[in-house]
Amino acid sequence: MTTMSLRPRAGATRPHRRVAAWRPLGRVVPWAAAAALLAACSGPGADVSAPAQTPIAAGTVKSVAVVTHGSPGDAFWNVVKNGAEAAGKDLGIRVEYNASGDPGQQAKLIDNAVAQGVDGLVVSMANPEALRRSVEKAVAAGIPVVTINSGEAESAQFGAFVHVGQSESLAGQAAGKRLAAAGRGKMLCVIHEAGNIGANERCAGATKAFGNATTLQVDINNPTDAQSRIKGALEADHSIDAVLTLNSQVAARAVDAVREARSAASVATFDLNPDVVEAIRAGRLLFAVDQQQYEQGYLPIVLLRLYRSNLNTVGGGTPVQTGPGFVDKSNVGAVAALVAQGTR
Repeated sequence: MTTMSLRPRAGATRPHRRVAAWRPLGRVVPWAAAAALLAACSGPGADVSAPAQTPIAAGTVKSVAVVTHGSPGDAFWNVVKNGAEAAGKDLGIRVEYNASGDPGQQAKLIDNAVAQGVDGLVVSMANPEALRRSVEKAVAAGIPVVTINSGEAESAQFGAFVHVGQSESLAGQAAGKRLAAAGRGKMLCVIHEAGNIGANERCAGATKAFGNATTLQVDINNPTDAQSRIKGALEADHSIDAVLTLNSQVAARAVDAVREARSAASVATFDLNPDVVEAIRAGRLLFAVDQQQYEQGYLPIVLLRLYRSNLNTVGGGTPVQTGPGFVDKSNVGAVAALVAQGTR
């Protein structure tokens, strides 16, 4: 895999063992039913190791801090926040959501939550090593931790009792296989945040499955420049006939870049937002990889409630998988209204 036109943003981070058939959700699953289904969502066990948790006594959960690496205004993380807050409302738990794309600032937000004595902590780890000390301090203080979205490999190692998300490497492989099956010959994989371990895993997995691929680094916080860089890559290499973006906001820029470059490349993306839905309907996007991020917000609150009140765990040391699923022209109509209401 070669790299084109790199210009990483200093300090920035970012967003199953088997691909399951996609099934639309007609409504948000009540928390009790969701908890009952968690074991079925967990991937098969491989190397199972017990996390080094500080034992706690059964009790109640009154407050949970959710600290993610989301960027301000990011539609993906807004859905995660919606899920966490909805679970808090359903369970009578105060949920405080904070986010920062800067790993140092994210670590401080975790430290603040620990100092406030929250009953549970939910953390996304796009840059795991930058958060290690803060997460381990939370565990040592007797605060149960659930990791979400990123940092699957480090989750148990840092002391979290479960990880909720999708395997980024396997999701990338599934996307690469889909693009190859569509008859594409060369792929451009667009990484939108420097230092984001999950983004790198997605591209590496897609390249492994697809074969002939190159990567391009852009900055999600500079969408105009991102579009210009994608356009430039397409104009410089006319053999590129597939573009895979790792973020729904970047997907729209890629669609415009393809049009401006007068390229015949197909565009696919990770994650959903209203623009992605409309682009799939219009045939400008081939598909979107859906990791059902609402579940990444909702389920951890349920899991913390069960763990604190009944000492329940799920997964047996393996992650609870929320994806990947796929949304394309065949099923986009079923999820469009859910995306609009902020639950998909």
